[in-house]
Amino acid sequence: MRILCTNDDGIHAPGLKTLETIARALSDDVWIVAPETDQSGVSHSLSLNDPLRLREVADRHFAVKGTPTDCVIMGVRQLMLDRKPDLILSGVNRGQNVAEDVSYSGTVAGAIEGTILGVPSIALSQAYGAGTRNALRWHCAEHHGPKVVRKILETGIEPGILVNVNFPDCEPEEVEGAAVVNQGQRTQELLRLDERRDGRGNPYFWIAFERKPFTPGNGTDLWAIANRRIAITPLRLDMTDEPTLTRYAQAFE
Repeated sequence: MRILCTNDDGIHAPGLKTLETIARALSDDVWIVAPETDQSGVSHSLSLNDPLRLREVADRHFAVKGTPTDCVIMGVRQLMLDRKPDLILSGVNRGQNVAEDVSYSGTVAGAIEGTILGVPSIALSQAYGAGTRNALRWHCAEHHGPKVVRKILETGIEPGILVNVNFPDCEPEEVEGAAVVNQGQRTQELLRLDERRDGRGNPYFWIAFERKPFTPGNGTDLWAIANRRIAITPLRLDMTDEPTLTRYAQAFE
């Protein structure tokens, strides 16, 4: 099995090393194509107005001056032209990609692009909390990742579907199993702008989130992570809402 690995945290991110370990537990034909620099939050963006610069870091390890989407395209359409990958793994992201994160995530976007190109794709992320922000439990993802990926592949990934996997912020032996769950939703009241002043007294802003008590919905990715479960969420490329489609079709007859 040929595996292409990418991420959005950059070619030197510790999560990418974790992902490579997971991939090498599944195959010895592993390729790494990742952004030159941190591309967190770029979503599914393409570099249309800038050239893509490719740098070989080591054997089958490449850095691209571009987005995760650019990296997947470079891997499939340039570096692996002789035979496209059988699987694309994106991550392991520094921090969970659940709920609304999915829309912003470059990690998930790497899996989206792989799915568009016809390759089964899985996004993987490692959650962290206030106490583990600077010491993520990468070994949780590393320990459980191979068997989760194997089970997903054995079960099958249909065309047009990608899989989003999030590992909880706990020790590997503390994981309470896996849960196949819906994409959750946070309250947007947590979103705020943090206003500050530079040395000249001019204002600037950081997008931030307040830390308030929040009860995640049962059966969601947020719930799974909060309960030390590995959250597994299938996502689809077709974002059409069928009930609204039917309702609008009747209205516009």
